[in-house]
Amino acid sequence: MDLFTTPAPECARRRVDELTRLLDHYNFEYYMNDNSLVSDYEFDALMRELVELERTYPELSLPTSPARRVGGEINKTFRQVQHRFPMLSLGNTYSIEEIEEFEARTRKLLDGIPFSYTCELKYDGVAIGLTYRHGQLVQAVTRGNGTVGDDITANARTISTIPLRLRGDFPDDFEARGEVVYPFEAFEAMNLQRESEGEPPFANPRNAASGSLKLQDSSECAKRKLMFCMYFLMLLPDSQPLGAAYDTHSGRLEAARQMGFKVQPYIKECKTIEDIKFFIDFWDKERWNLPFGIDGVVIKVNQTALWDTLGTTAKSPRWAIAYKFKAERVSTPLLEISYQVGRTGIVTPVANMQPVWLGGTTVRRATLNNADFMAKLDIHQGDSLFVEKGGEIIPKIVGVDLDKRPAGAKPLHYTTVCPVCGTPLVRAEGEAGFYCPNQDGCMPQILGHLEHFVSRRAMDIDSLGSERLKLLYDAGLVKTVADLYTLKRSQLIGLGQKNTLPDIQSESSNAPVSAPTIQEKGADNILKGIEESKQVPFERVLYALGIRYVGEVGAKKLARHFGNIDAIINADSTELATVEDIGEVTAAAIADYFSQPVHRETVERLRAAGLKMQAEDTRVSTVLDGLTFVVSGVFEHYSRDQIKASIEQHGGKVSGSISGKTSYLLAGDKMGPEKLKKAEKLGVPIISESDYNKMIV
Repeated sequence: MDLFTTPAPECARRRVDELTRLLDHYNFEYYMNDNSLVSDYEFDALMRELVELERTYPELSLPTSPARRVGGEINKTFRQVQHRFPMLSLGNTYSIEEIEEFEARTRKLLDGIPFSYTCELKYDGVAIGLTYRHGQLVQAVTRGNGTVGDDITANARTISTIPLRLRGDFPDDFEARGEVVYPFEAFEAMNLQRESEGEPPFANPRNAASGSLKLQDSSECAKRKLMFCMYFLMLLPDSQPLGAAYDTHSGRLEAARQMGFKVQPYIKECKTIEDIKFFIDFWDKERWNLPFGIDGVVIKVNQTALWDTLGTTAKSPRWAIAYKFKAERVSTPLLEISYQVGRTGIVTPVANMQPVWLGGTTVRRATLNNADFMAKLDIHQGDSLFVEKGGEIIPKIVGVDLDKRPAGAKPLHYTTVCPVCGTPLVRAEGEAGFYCPNQDGCMPQILGHLEHFVSRRAMDIDSLGSERLKLLYDAGLVKTVADLYTLKRSQLIGLGQKNTLPDIQSESSNAPVSAPTIQEKGADNILKGIEESKQVPFERVLYALGIRYVGEVGAKKLARHFGNIDAIINADSTELATVEDIGEVTAAAIADYFSQPVHRETVERLRAAGLKMQAEDTRVSTVLDGLTFVVSGVFEHYSRDQIKASIEQHGGKVSGSISGKTSYLLAGDKMGPEKLKKAEKLGVPIISESDYNKMIV
């Protein structure tokens, strides 16, 4: 019998219970025991069935349901919560001598009392506390300032290694503390996805994990595949006796493992300073073979009854200390300096080095940033470079190994011409980088402009990725963005069949780029995406042109100020500079862009193709005409972008900074103190979200 065609609440209840039991079991085996009992397809099918059942019968949806892993809750304000126990930071050191001092001091304070230490890995992530009552997760809070943190419960429920309900025996009320980390494989996959969507990649797993926990949409957090690793079990002072297992830190962690927490298997009980040193030395070398980041080792007195005896300082417990690893550094010979040309023409020097093993990967290349950085390093021919890789994924050059410099070596200087087209490089006043001004004839810049034009925040032609654009360029079909709108189906089908791309290297990979043949369906999707892009509003068309210094906000301000492309083309730099947030440098770049016949011709071709060249009036009222708002803080019924859009829809303007021209400071929770101080100093009225809503009624 089909459950959904003949709904039966009792039948649905039994099926929800069964699905919950199965999914909890499969999840536990997969994440805790590395044992996959069913395929991903089968697991996803069961999860979809549970989600649909709970949507049909909301009364069956519990906070501990595996369906909460999918996310979907929206949290626009992260409520601040006071920790039941302060989240103290550990004292830390990079010195083995200080670890020896800690061990000797501890032994002296305990004065003959028998004890041992636990040594465990120090995760490179984000600390959170999880409150469990009656075996169920009731709250998740970030560390914050150690006394108060943010409630991130909805996002925490999406992390598969955080148990929503516990197994076996457990205290009735306790707090589990641990670190949320971004496993390297999931982090790299997310960065690849972001780059494919035109988004900047995350800098490192730690920052990405922190940002993920503060996403307003928990379903987005669920996509990040974060991992929670428990390192601490906090009991209430009046907890009922729990047995000898809870008398040691290692025993508490083993008890937590039995409850369903992911506890690192790398913890070791140590009795001497030699044991501690051995553990530190081992993991200083082996850390790069782990699937997640660590930045040191934590040493704790194992016997929990002795923690009160040892006490705490104002900031840190005296019964624990963290040893932090130094960033790994190697010296390797420089083979040559090559130069990469970016979309905006910026030319970046890259050190190509003799391959060397560093931080778990083979490093061959690393950026030299810009001409000033090269000059500061004073690199000579035949030099060996010091390369470091600490908590970051990306290696960086930190110096020159002068002991290995060959006698009579000559200094190397930053290039004076574009490495691709040979055009002399120029440098704008106040900028660190040199750039190639030949934006319409330099191949990397042309491809970069095309990729920018089709990106999601610009024209959003998602059927055209970088590989397909390279195919179109190599075939001579597309040299400017306007050429996209003259493509024909017959030109696309089969493209790439006989073509092989040269080994062009991306900045983040040593692998050659390849592109598959475009089939009939692919050609239709490309043409459909191009046709649909004609509905993109004018402000995004303006942004898509890729004018130097003109970002999304600047394009929006220009579109609304001038109203159409012709007014912008005919404006001089002085008039352009009067637009809010458009400074003199940007104004000069806009005027220069439209002074070139090739760019005006591109605009005319895009206009003829049907792209929007005039701003549409999206205002719903004019009640805020003439008023300028500065928005700060977090709001209950709007995201920051939504409330800014609302202001503009009612005829108002939004500014990023407070001045004498500001009409109102619209203040939400956690408003920036500097903005508040400046508003009070200038006498700018401060209004709440409720006040604003009354203004637009």
